[in-house]
Formats: sequence, C-alpha cells, structure tokens
Amino acid sequence: MVIYGRNVVREAIKARLHIKRAYILDSSNLSREMKQTENELRHLRVPVEKMKEEKLKNITHSKDHQGIAAKINDYKYADTFKTLDRLEHPPFVVILDQVQDPHNVGAIIRSAYGAGVDLLILPKRGGCLVTPAVLKTSAGYAFRLSISVETNLARVIEELKKRGIWVYAATMKGKPYYDIDMTGPIAFIFGNEGKGVRRLVMEKSDGFVSIPMAKKMDSLNVSVSVAVILFRAMEMRNNANS
Repeated sequence: MVIYGRNVVREAIKARLHIKRAYILDSSNLSREMKQTENELRHLRVPVEKMKEEKLKNITHSKDHQGIAAKINDYKYADTFKTLDRLEHPPFVVILDQVQDPHNVGAIIRSAYGAGVDLLILPKRGGCLVTPAVLKTSAGYAFRLSISVETNLARVIEELKKRGIWVYAATMKGKPYYDIDMTGPIAFIFGNEGKGVRRLVMEKSDGFVSIPMAKKMDSLNVSVSVAVILFRAMEMRNNANS
C-alpha cells in the first residue's frame, strides 16, 4: 500500500510501521517539517527517493499527496473480540454498515478517535475499507484507532449484545440522541450514505437513535451525524467518570 500526505506519513512513523520506501517531492523549497520528516526516515534507514510532481501523482494516484508518500504493508486490522477483551472500561464501539465514500470513512475515523471510541467495525463487503484515501482524510489517525473487519455484521451485533453492549442503529425515526444513556457499554450503527442501515442489521439492534432537526430537511451527511452523536457520548461518559 502506498500512503500519502504529511500527517499520514508522520503517523506511520509514530506507529512504528515498517516503511519499505519513501517518496519525496524533488524541490528546493521543502518546508522545515518536510525536511525533519525526511531526516527521520533516513535515520530509520528507510530508502528515500526524490521525484518530480508528475511521478509522485502517478505513484499515489492523487493530486493531494502534499509532496510525500511511503510504501508500507497493507493496513493491519484489529481482532474485534480480542480488542474488546482487553478493555478495562465499558466498551464504546462504532459499526459502519456499508458506508462507501472514503472521505466519509476517513472523517468518521478522525471523529471516532477524538471522541474516545475503542473500536470501529467495518463490513468485509459493500463498504469502504481502509485505503490510502481513507488514511489521508483521517489525517493518519486510522493508525491509532482499532479498526476491525467482519463478514457478518448481524452475527457480530448478536455477540456484542451477549457481552452486555447496548446497540443502537442511527435512523431518522429513532429516539433523540440526547435522551439516550450513553455512559455504559454501547455501540452505534451508522448506515450507507443513500440507503441507511440495512433492515437485517437494524432488526438486530436494541434501539434506534436520531438527531432531531430544528427545520425540515434531509438527513445529515453520515460523517456529520457520527460526530454529533459520538461527541455527545464522550461528554456523557466523561461526566459519569468525573
């Protein structure tokens, strides 16, 4: 996998990933930050290749490379239940049911990490997994957040419920998010940008959560909905522990 972007490469260094090779824009106007990153890479004995803008675009398949890229092994996903078993506090989980836009997934990862989510679960099929574009939008925080992939979300939800985790699916007709007790073991399901949460997945949940609107309008972008609910959950959980 070729990752790109200043923050992403720096997060890869912090995560102590094995970086096979780095690619940096051949320019005399590199920023101090970029030079520092290059020095760190060379200190780690990572081969650094300088290249022109067009070649860097070809390698990253993006114009948004910010002058740096790196080749790493494929993203390493967490194990869902081993991750939960290691927790010493009530689990805080997010499940994405076939969210397909990499920019949405990246933004959700960033919000989930900031709100203190313990685990993000993605479906093996039908949704976006962790790609270079997702890593870029997440600003590299996907390297810090535990993210797992599951073949059967309905079965996983059943197992979460057996472990005492309350599972809520986000829908327009759910209970207002500020009326839900989010202080205990909890998981939120957010659905596809157009179709929402699938019926079978919805039926496995304990309840439904919504974001009331002051004026009549379509639903919010899924990444915005996630942020609203997760940071409310963070507030409740922090208050309960203070």
